[in-house]
Amino acid sequence: MQKTKRFIVWTIILVLALTILIATQFTNEVQWNEVIAYIVILLIVGGVYELWRWLKTREKTYRIAFGVGLAGVFLLGWVSGAVGIIGSENNSVNLMYWAIPIIGFIGSLISRFNPRGMALTLFTMALVQFLVPVVALIISPEVSWGDAGVIGVFAVNSIFAALFAGSGLLFQRADKFENR
Repeated sequence: MQKTKRFIVWTIILVLALTILIATQFTNEVQWNEVIAYIVILLIVGGVYELWRWLKTREKTYRIAFGVGLAGVFLLGWVSGAVGIIGSENNSVNLMYWAIPIIGFIGSLISRFNPRGMALTLFTMALVQFLVPVVALIISPEVSWGDAGVIGVFAVNSIFAALFAGSGLLFQRADKFENR
């Protein structure tokens, strides 16, 4: 039954992707950058499905830790991309925030999603999150901090750092449960 569901999900994704590609042959309304974006979105949906299947096999604390960390990365991307954390979204120092999900991705792969390694990864993400405005102050002292000001930017970064640190603590707890 599980393999059938999996086959159905990936068949639907493939059919939708092919439909988008075929549509480009009949209309000029669909641009190639849109085609690529839609196919990437479909692949992300498939990846989320696979992630959900895999997380169902893990301990509850691990799933919560993973969800908190993933929510933190999602919200960070949303906020920094939509309105920017340091000044506006057009401020180039906001690009430093991309280091955080990259660290999360690489750390997760290196640790093979082991709870102890995930905890270290999330703690590293929290540290880097907090250091981004410090680095911005050092490398670009004339940067516009927007309406929030320096203190507001540090407050927002502290919220994200707390999310990542909280996720790291949950991963530590999951490691204790796993090693009983």
